[in-house]
Amino acid sequence: MASTVAVTIVGRTYELKCDPGQEEYLRSLAEGVDRRATELLKLVGQVGDARLLVMVALSMADEIVDLKRAAERLAEGNGAAAAPSADGADQMIASGIEALARRIEAIADHLEKA
Repeated sequence: MASTVAVTIVGRTYELKCDPGQEEYLRSLAEGVDRRATELLKLVGQVGDARLLVMVALSMADEIVDLKRAAERLAEGNGAAAAPSADGADQMIASGIEALARRIEAIADHLEKA
């Protein structure tokens, strides 16, 4: 049975469902999103929830790309045997981005209905 967790992002509280045992992880993810959103609001001012959500998502996607590049540089430095294949790394990143996109879409739908 799913657990319900209340998270607050930029002063708005959302009730989200997650698997049992994942509550603290979800809260920590929400804290990271809240930090990013708050930082962006300081830079650009009020832009609306949907646009802010897109900006946060793009910021996170940019960080994922940076991490991927850093992992590739590290793998090159350690030799191919110590690193996952490029296809495997790409597949893992693509899966993560797809999961993040699904969550973002669900949050955006929720925001539009609120």
